[in-house]
Amino acid sequence: MSFTTNIKNEIINTEYPKSEAIAELSSIININAVIDKNSFSIYTENFGVSRRIYKLIKDLYGVEAQIEKEKVNRLNKNFLISIIVDKDIDKILKDLGIIDEIGTRLFSPPSFVTGEREEKASYLRGAFLISGSVNDPKTSRYHLEFIIDNEETAEFINKLLNEFNFNSKVLKREKHYMVYIKESELISDFIKLLNAYNSLFYYEDIRIYRDHKNMTNRLNNCEQANIDKIVFSSNEQLENIRLLKEKYDFDLLDDKIKEICIYKEKYPESSMGELAEIMSIETNKKITKSGINHRFRKIKEMVSKD
Repeated sequence: MSFTTNIKNEIINTEYPKSEAIAELSSIININAVIDKNSFSIYTENFGVSRRIYKLIKDLYGVEAQIEKEKVNRLNKNFLISIIVDKDIDKILKDLGIIDEIGTRLFSPPSFVTGEREEKASYLRGAFLISGSVNDPKTSRYHLEFIIDNEETAEFINKLLNEFNFNSKVLKREKHYMVYIKESELISDFIKLLNAYNSLFYYEDIRIYRDHKNMTNRLNNCEQANIDKIVFSSNEQLENIRLLKEKYDFDLLDDKIKEICIYKEKYPESSMGELAEIMSIETNKKITKSGINHRFRKIKEMVSKD
């Protein structure tokens, strides 16, 4: 069972006040319904969502919808479920803000449907139930989306999401519009808005694990980069010492230059910080990393001269 299905199955049995139930059903019908003169039909592949829609229609309007099931994929045994309403059509659609008083189709609801914050959240819940999906946090990327056919409806869903600061965006596809959220924390906040707390805990556990793992990997990468840098620098220093001995009479060099050459060849894998500490102990003279670096720069200048 997918993570999206788990979320939907978790939220379909929660009861809400009438105004919030109206907002949820309005969203579902606006996004998904096929409206004819004497009926409208809603389609879904989720049995739980179909039962939710049936119950909302019956509880709000006392109408028992017809439910039909059609197999759409023999291999996967997938079914398309139709919820068909053929009674009190005008009354229901006007009450839900799907059509106005003269029967004109509305693709974004009137203010009486989504006037309050709770009603806006319910409208988004309906949108998610009928057209939303979210990647399992175990996958490589975080992504939540709504697939919507009508541009005005897509823009309205996007507007509602951004009223809740979800930083959503709309993308035009060939035959539909995708409203999406990418940031992992905002997806977590949206799951919380749906009151899907079991799914939220699962999502957060995986997200924390992934973030910790990514942090560990970044630290390991930094550590390896530092090691590589030390090895490269050390090899360069040893090569410059070799060139220095070829170019000059070693015995005639400055004592500090001879000293650093001797210790670097004695401890070839040491970093400049480690070399400074070793030399300070063995010579009983305080030598800093900066002092070591200065001597190596001097050697580099000497071997670089024509």
